[in-house]
Amino acid sequence: MKNKNEIVNLFKDFNKLNVLIIGDVMIDSYYYGEVNRISPEAPVPIVSVNNKDNRLGGAANVALNVKALGATPILCSVIGNDNASEKLTDLLQQENLSAEGIIKSKERITTVKTRIIGNKHQVLRVDSEVDNPLSKTENTNLTNAINSLINNRNIDIVIFQDYDKGVITPQLIDEVISLCNSKNIPTTVDPKKRNFCSYKNATLFKPNLKELKEGLNIEIDPSNTKEVEAAIDQLNENQNNKINFITLSEYGVLIKSGTDKKQIPAHIRSISDVSGAGDTVISVASLCLALNQPISMIAEIANLSGGLVCESIGVVPIDKDQLLSEAIENLI
Repeated sequence: MKNKNEIVNLFKDFNKLNVLIIGDVMIDSYYYGEVNRISPEAPVPIVSVNNKDNRLGGAANVALNVKALGATPILCSVIGNDNASEKLTDLLQQENLSAEGIIKSKERITTVKTRIIGNKHQVLRVDSEVDNPLSKTENTNLTNAINSLINNRNIDIVIFQDYDKGVITPQLIDEVISLCNSKNIPTTVDPKKRNFCSYKNATLFKPNLKELKEGLNIEIDPSNTKEVEAAIDQLNENQNNKINFITLSEYGVLIKSGTDKKQIPAHIRSISDVSGAGDTVISVASLCLALNQPISMIAEIANLSGGLVCESIGVVPIDKDQLLSEAIENLI
């Protein structure tokens, strides 16, 4: 355990970090309204819209969390060359987020997830996207942009935020992790199913329980610590990641590096919405890792952060002051 000054100084040191974030960026679009009748055209509710909202989503939400914690995020992704891409660029500018690693391509469309909310309940979600892997040209352009940033900027850590939309490819993973390892830059991964087994030799690998089960094609009882540990060992037979950090929902988290391990129970909270919790957890864990914190501290603070954002409705970045307050309260 740390004392109060050590925790306060750790949070201050977040401000010194430059974080490169690679992944699928998107717009989360919301239509809010009231439902008072059913359509005469089909048995579906009619939502009378009274408010609209566009937010940054996907890997861009990781950037928002990194920024909220005081660090400097640099996003790297491929989006379409379309109207939605202009909206996304505007949202980045509004949040003072750099777009220097964002590449526009005529071969893709910009991902937009539109949620229709009627009477405070989600009625429908419409996804506009393509999820095929990047073309050879797109992959080369993105990889070159990432390599240039790593070689020419003082990057403290690289986050892979994978949503299976095709931006992250096995070739890109191999090249970027190899480059980072050669420069002693830590890498962290929030995986999805498609590339799950392609992440090798990363510093920290953070699947949730569902992703771990799907990635290994096995069943795991999250209440059985030995089963979870056995799954981690199976995972690392081929992937050789230095640290594996598994989020287990109501069963907390388990982090393991070699023979060093720590399981932390979930904190009792009033859960409103789990959306975006994984983005927050990987952001906090990555900053702690970049500052050479022990795995127990990485897990403790990241676990607190995931619970905090679940108390809010919708996808929201972490509140740094609130997280600091809870860290002082719970970790001293």
